[in-house]
Amino acid sequence: MTLQIRIPYLAARIHPRTYYPHRHVMDKLVIRGGHPLQGTLPVSGSKNTALALMSAALLTPEPVLLRHIPDLKDIRTFCRVMERTGADVTFDPVAHTLRVDAGPLSRTEAPYELVKRMRASFYMLGALLGRSGEARVSLPGGCAWGPRPVDLHIQGMKALGADISLEKGYVVAHAPKGRLTGGDFTLSPSSVGATINFLLGAVTASGRSRLHGAATEPDVVEFCHMLTAMGARIDGLGSRTLLITGVDALGGVSFDNCPDRIELGTFMIAAAIAGLPEQPVTLTHARPEHLGRVFMQAFEQTGCKVRVDGSTVEVVPPRVLTPVSIATNVYPGFPTDLQAQWTILLACADGNAKVLETIYHDRFKHIPELRRMGINAVVVGNEVVVEGGNPMEGTAVMSTDLRASVSLVLAGMVARGETHVLRIYHLDRGYERLEQKLSAAGIDVRREPYDEWADPA
Repeated sequence: MTLQIRIPYLAARIHPRTYYPHRHVMDKLVIRGGHPLQGTLPVSGSKNTALALMSAALLTPEPVLLRHIPDLKDIRTFCRVMERTGADVTFDPVAHTLRVDAGPLSRTEAPYELVKRMRASFYMLGALLGRSGEARVSLPGGCAWGPRPVDLHIQGMKALGADISLEKGYVVAHAPKGRLTGGDFTLSPSSVGATINFLLGAVTASGRSRLHGAATEPDVVEFCHMLTAMGARIDGLGSRTLLITGVDALGGVSFDNCPDRIELGTFMIAAAIAGLPEQPVTLTHARPEHLGRVFMQAFEQTGCKVRVDGSTVEVVPPRVLTPVSIATNVYPGFPTDLQAQWTILLACADGNAKVLETIYHDRFKHIPELRRMGINAVVVGNEVVVEGGNPMEGTAVMSTDLRASVSLVLAGMVARGETHVLRIYHLDRGYERLEQKLSAAGIDVRREPYDEWADPA
């Protein structure tokens, strides 16, 4: 006789919450479109530059004071990375100041648990090698699009005299005699991050170093200004070839971070699409020259008028936007970090145009979400073709990376009805108090918590 055991199918009787006992609560932005952007938008300090300046503060045992540091998740994460070395780090988000005392630096490791949250944590490789002659740094994480390998960073450190091995996801580096010797290296392609890491190692090397193909972005130039203020010897600032003469020690410094050029460009595009025709929108604490001539020329070709008075920029939107095709490129070319926002401008223009991405070919993950809002955009390889003039409808859309998330916010500002931008933890990595700034300038936007796993109502 066969014994039959009947096991009841319990899953159908259990509420889905039983399988997910922990609520997946995140923040979203809810935007009611159709409200014009008016008044003034302040530009925060540059996130990308601030992270480089923070890494430089580890090169000296003397105190460093940084001003105009934005209150962002990436900044707070990097503070924690630096604290793991034993450095004393004090961030005042209200005053936007950061004080670093790396005198007590005692550990030369940047752990995976922190480094995985942002790629810029890999600056710890050059900073720790430059300060202590050794480093153990986890391979980085960051936005979930496109390959951004660290091979250039590692090869640059080898050129400076470091012995490097990979051990269970960590880059382990040593200077054979406790100090890098210096050397020549060529960056191909040019890379902001690899340029910064090379400089972090080279400025305290025992000999001279030369870097060919150096990035010339404002982030790098401002970073070099801080290093020279600390006593570094760097020739060729702003050029593709940097000559670095190593010094025995660097000193403390007080230094002002520059305004965020990507936030400025984002706000200029916001003014173009959501401002009232012929009515100026004012942007303060700006450095428009940091955007580069290609962006400024393309922006004015759309019909927008730009007036610059010191650190104040006025944008006057036209009655009809002219579509302008762009191709991203290294500075002073069109910034890759503004191509997602430019796609929204093209969707609001009268006609068709293209966006060609030449730096990160897999940077169009926002397009499917925008298509759900009614934008007619088609991706072909590393190019997206946008048909302007189609009405946008508000809906729920999901952020996939930092710049894509802000493009969804821009679309929501001009869409009909209500747009819910989900997973804005990406947005919080790079835009300080965005909803507060937009709300103060007339946009109907609010932050709300939501449950990622909640059943539809």
